[in-house]
Amino acid sequence: MTDKPIFVTQPSLPPIEELTPYLETIWKNKWLTNCGPFHNELEVALCKYLKVRELALFNNGTMALIAALKIASLTGEVITTPFSFVATSHALLWNNLTPVFVDIDPENLNLDPAKIEAAITSNTSAILAVHCYGNPCDTKAIQAIADKHGLKVIYDAAHAFGVEIKDGSILNAGDMSILSFHATKIFNTLEGGAIICHDEDIKKSIDSFKNFGITSEETVGVVGLNGKMDEFNAAFGLLQLKYIDQLLAKRKVIAEDYQKEIDEIDGINYLSCQISKTKNYAYFPVLIGAEYPLTRDELYAKLKSKNIFTRRYFYPLITSFEPYKDIKTATPDNVPVATEMADKVLCLPIFPDLTKEDFMRIINVLRGDK
Repeated sequence: MTDKPIFVTQPSLPPIEELTPYLETIWKNKWLTNCGPFHNELEVALCKYLKVRELALFNNGTMALIAALKIASLTGEVITTPFSFVATSHALLWNNLTPVFVDIDPENLNLDPAKIEAAITSNTSAILAVHCYGNPCDTKAIQAIADKHGLKVIYDAAHAFGVEIKDGSILNAGDMSILSFHATKIFNTLEGGAIICHDEDIKKSIDSFKNFGITSEETVGVVGLNGKMDEFNAAFGLLQLKYIDQLLAKRKVIAEDYQKEIDEIDGINYLSCQISKTKNYAYFPVLIGAEYPLTRDELYAKLKSKNIFTRRYFYPLITSFEPYKDIKTATPDNVPVATEMADKVLCLPIFPDLTKEDFMRIINVLRGDK
């Protein structure tokens, strides 16, 4: 008998009977989209939970990032990381901006502040950094560089829902932060996203932009797009928010169990920052070293043969994809740490409903058991 499949992540679904009252309310209101009651309620609830001043919901995280870059009025070049999901750089190209790739810090796999300044030119307008796996960037160092050179800072915080540092929410760093509420994220609205900003006037600009640029019944101020979240997604988010602390607590237990088991396996290491109190346990990446008996790809294939589906996340690097490989800064020599990590990293399954039995199936394969 074949073991049931285990995926890297699995959407957390609330009890279906709790969804019914929300659906009945939508039907009764006959208000399905265009910033309805649930949409507005979720914006307020998320601001409170995440401890941010302004939040604008979107239909997905990629659209939110495209909008944020446009609203920031960026031009020319934007410094960014090669170690991310391709949507990060795609959003730059959609805005006719040139990505300038800078290498990552081997400790947290985020953009390395020590490498940023050398990449700044007279054409640089911003830094687009990613809180990879929910591990916070060195926001103070990045902001200091940005202030020195008059640059804006946008954070792709798709993985960083609920992450806090000493100064509070990581989402308050920079000019804007972008969240993804895709079904695979720790907090999801099936599909969705958000922009976090710190000024009411900017929030108004974002709200207009995501609604075709409409500012009144008779006025269109800018060339906007349709990025609105509908009432069904917003209702699902409100219901998910009721369970988020419980889900995060379960993820924490699984992550700690992984750490204990992996400490006993030679050749597999997890990132030291993964044990930080700032984590939301969105992912559990490990690095497969030369002393492990299998290569990363061999281990990936072995797990897959056991119906355990991990992710080589992020492999290949953005810089190796067709739209980017000819960019001057996309060469492996320019991003050696990212290139090395892309060949070592493997994200293990982590989601609240991962059973102890399935967890041990994964561990036994990592140990080399037949």
